[in-house]
Amino acid sequence: MKNSAERVTTLRHRALGRGLLLAASLFALAARAGELKLMAANPAIQKEQARIVAAEAKAPSNPLREAYFGETHVHTAYSLDAYLGGARLTPDGAYRFAQGEKMTVNGQVHRIVEPLDFAAVTDHAEYLGEMYSTMVDGAPGHDQDKLKELRSMTSIEDRETWFLNFVVKSNRSDTPQHPPFFAGPETTKSAWVIELEATERNYHPGKFTTIPAFEWSAAPKGGNLHRNVFFRDIRVPEIPMSYVEINREDGLWAWMGGLEKIGASVIAIPHNSNASKGMMFDPLDPQGRPIDAAYAKTRAHFEPLIEMMQVKGNSEVHRNFWAADEFANFENADSMANYSGRVAKKENFVRYGLVKGLEYERTMGANPYKYGVVGGTDSHNGTPGDTDESNFKVGSHGAADSTVERRRTAEVGGWIGGIDLNPGALAGVWATSNTRGAIWDAMKAKETFATSGVRIKVRMFAGFDLPGPDANPKAMVENGYRLGVPMGGTLPAAAPGEKRPLRFNVTAMKGPKDANLDRIQIIKGWIDADGTPQEKIVNIAWSGDRKIGPDGKLPPVANTVDLKTATYSNSAGSPQLTGSWVDDEFEPTQYALYYARVLQIPTPRWSTYDAVRAKLPLLDGVAATVQERAWTSPIWYTAAK
Repeated sequence: MKNSAERVTTLRHRALGRGLLLAASLFALAARAGELKLMAANPAIQKEQARIVAAEAKAPSNPLREAYFGETHVHTAYSLDAYLGGARLTPDGAYRFAQGEKMTVNGQVHRIVEPLDFAAVTDHAEYLGEMYSTMVDGAPGHDQDKLKELRSMTSIEDRETWFLNFVVKSNRSDTPQHPPFFAGPETTKSAWVIELEATERNYHPGKFTTIPAFEWSAAPKGGNLHRNVFFRDIRVPEIPMSYVEINREDGLWAWMGGLEKIGASVIAIPHNSNASKGMMFDPLDPQGRPIDAAYAKTRAHFEPLIEMMQVKGNSEVHRNFWAADEFANFENADSMANYSGRVAKKENFVRYGLVKGLEYERTMGANPYKYGVVGGTDSHNGTPGDTDESNFKVGSHGAADSTVERRRTAEVGGWIGGIDLNPGALAGVWATSNTRGAIWDAMKAKETFATSGVRIKVRMFAGFDLPGPDANPKAMVENGYRLGVPMGGTLPAAAPGEKRPLRFNVTAMKGPKDANLDRIQIIKGWIDADGTPQEKIVNIAWSGDRKIGPDGKLPPVANTVDLKTATYSNSAGSPQLTGSWVDDEFEPTQYALYYARVLQIPTPRWSTYDAVRAKLPLLDGVAATVQERAWTSPIWYTAAK
């Protein structure tokens, strides 16, 4: 008798239908196998519910929304690769770190520079059970020789060998499997309960929100197709879905569809497309056939957002493919091309996918890549939102990058050279309250933005009848909702030949501990009359009295960084910028999208802070400064038929 995972795989390979038909088939099979059940009542979780419900009712609320900063991608000791690196913070410890508590990380007492508003621990579903056996005395399999070996390892070489044998070889193969020390699905269920207990215990509505989540870590042939899966409330499956059971994303969506049918609210967020080997925006579906409208609608339904940036680099654009974008040379993480054949290509990047999605919408009436954006860290230290450049003292992946020497000279787990890392990114949401439902709803609606780790608040509205920004910020927001759409929204089609002005209002404010702002840009992507993708970058607001030059570019903002001391001055730039732009080239028959990008003045990169503290020279060929930034989710225009 085949087990349920084998039956799911068999059905997926034999399925004749596509899109929703495939999802329905997988759901039916999983239901018969008993997999699709919501988690039964748990005493430790139930104990928190009365407190949570009461606190949610009292949480401050603003119908015009507030900006909240959070973490959507972090691993704790319950992820095997993180444990191998030296992570010992549990989900509970990670949530406490996010709220500002001091924790011991890689042997150092460490603290986040500024606490988060929300966080989601996203441990790998593939190894939850194995880590339960490893860390919990008396758990099934705890006394196996291999797990005794795991607990006793100290050398990084031994850890890397383990990682290769029990993680890489399986996850990057066509037939991923649990390692031989897996003690069965009950251990995964037990670990999942521990994760959820920590999620509920640390949820303080109105002050700090936690979101039930996990990572599905597909990496066929070394291409990163990982997704983080998020739930709106504690109606979650009794066991999370791993890459071992479901090998490709269409199967994951089918499983999510089954959960929706039994009462769960669930979304997935793909991450760092820059490592996807062209597979994140592949024109072929997992069965090797051209994607169609059913595939596009299913993907768009379950995946409203994508990760714009994390510790392994910026996935917006790359200088090699966007030479005309003067800010494309930002955390390009070039060394990733040295591992697993991850050659950099234009098809790996988010801007490519966003504009490509317009082409699909034009030709088949559905957009598979209608993504809003968020940021995350992918920290394997259990340290959510630890994104300050000056605070990158413990690295991101345990022993692999926990020292200055290793960050300057070593590599991280067959993925990237240490010097190409960065502290990671943050997710921003505009939500009515700091509660789980409100934040999840904002994510689903794509009223989100990403930052490269700073606390820039950015907001964009668009509309045909939108007035320019009012001196009263509240009026700008009220007009934006009443007369236009916010970022993440879709503009109604204009009648062919209609010449109403299409206006965009954007406002951005630096975080209290951040550098001043340089400029606001709008990136427009569209499909022209010949079906050719096009792009344009417009500066719409900037600091100082600089003027747009004959080449259409704005002169650079002043660089105040002192490389000898790793300091800078806020004598340049502006703490807040507001801009308004009318697209005079708007054509009602063209599919288009628009997103805003906000740039700070130059500040020291983490590697410069490292060098100054350690009294070492700066490294040749490594950027000494960065211009931190924020990106809004796009606003889309669907052409009139």
